[in-house]
Amino acid sequence: MTRKTRWILGTLMAAVTATLLVLAFQRPIATALLEQMVHKYVGLNIIPDLPDGLHLALCGTGSPFPDPTRAGPCSAIIAGERLFIIDTGEGSARNLGYMGIPAAKIEAIFLTHFHSDHIDGIGPFLLQRWGVGTFQTPTPVYGPIGVEQVVDGFRAAYVLDFGYRVAHHTPKIMPPGGSGGKGMPFTLPPTGQGDQVVVLDDKGLKVTAFRVDHAPIDPAVGYRFDYKGRSIVITGDTKKTPSVQALAKGVDILVHEALQPTLVKILETEFANKNQNNMSQVMRDILNYHTTPEEAAAQAAVAGAKELVLNHIVPPLPLRFAYPAFLGDAAKFYDKTITVGEDGMLFSLPANSTTIDRKRLY
Repeated sequence: MTRKTRWILGTLMAAVTATLLVLAFQRPIATALLEQMVHKYVGLNIIPDLPDGLHLALCGTGSPFPDPTRAGPCSAIIAGERLFIIDTGEGSARNLGYMGIPAAKIEAIFLTHFHSDHIDGIGPFLLQRWGVGTFQTPTPVYGPIGVEQVVDGFRAAYVLDFGYRVAHHTPKIMPPGGSGGKGMPFTLPPTGQGDQVVVLDDKGLKVTAFRVDHAPIDPAVGYRFDYKGRSIVITGDTKKTPSVQALAKGVDILVHEALQPTLVKILETEFANKNQNNMSQVMRDILNYHTTPEEAAAQAAVAGAKELVLNHIVPPLPLRFAYPAFLGDAAKFYDKTITVGEDGMLFSLPANSTTIDRKRLY
């Protein structure tokens, strides 16, 4: 037997032995690994470790399309140590936990409009905030007129669940008064008469809602957050509109929805080829109330935004290799940083500075 053959046989025997040992001790090994994971992630809270300033965490950058890489639309804004959620797309509450941002810290939720993909994940947010935070009052949910109807509807859907949890865990652990949410409607001025309203101005944080154009969905709004010299604008769903340019003037980060018509056309054609004519028509319809990456870039340039982050990505982009096709000619309209948003991204804007720091939270 040659030396090489002996080496190969020895290596195989070592591998087999190691495999048998792992299988023999699989239960204690797995238990130890799970203990390490639990120790690392239970109670994880990144907020106290962030510098004072304004922070943007992307908890959902997708759309109604199935997308294994993106939850429904959701952004988390951290101002100092205060946490706010903008839109609550399906799966985004789970992402918030992955990022180490505890739902128990949510001070309020802001909804841009009431399309299903922007509200269908609100139940888990309300439940997690209540169950972990033991709040005595419902979660405030801000939005344009109609938000109270949406929030009351979710409360009605969850009322049996709330009762089960109080009965099981006792009112001390799950205070009945803290379940569900409370709609906090605001009224925008008539079209052409300002199109904006300050909905929160407290402890150095100013939140301004402004009308966007997502017709026939009305009302639909975006939000601007200002805190200690830093600013973030989140458009919600809209086609290109002057109100975004106005409210995003000089903003540090403009978070803008984006749809690439060239790629949506591929879906339209495929649906038609397979006689799914309803969906083919939907693909045509959605083109007239969203913004292309090129238009979003032009908006950012006119506004003088320092960075553009695209979210509500349409169609799904399972591979980063597809990003150039999605962006199209956006770089021709905006010569600063354009980021295709991904779930788990964090952008930090330290107070009274000009820097924008970026990292992945998972």
